[in-house]
Amino acid sequence: MYIGAGILLLLIGLVIVFAYNGDMSVAGLDLGAIGWIAIVLGVLAIILSLFLDRRRRETVVRDERRY
Repeated sequence: MYIGAGILLLLIGLVIVFAYNGDMSVAGLDLGAIGWIAIVLGVLAIILSLFLDRRRRETVVRDERRY
């Protein structure tokens, strides 16, 4: 679930940092810094989602019914 949000954040950050050529300051906020923060958060969300997914798959369920 988080991998989609991570990819979205990563793409938004990459577009802001590398493709946006306009004024990099909006209302006192540096868009370059916001772009880099979005990139870091996107990568972190992707890594975290892969780690949690791998951990979920290692669960073993045993059914020990005796009739």
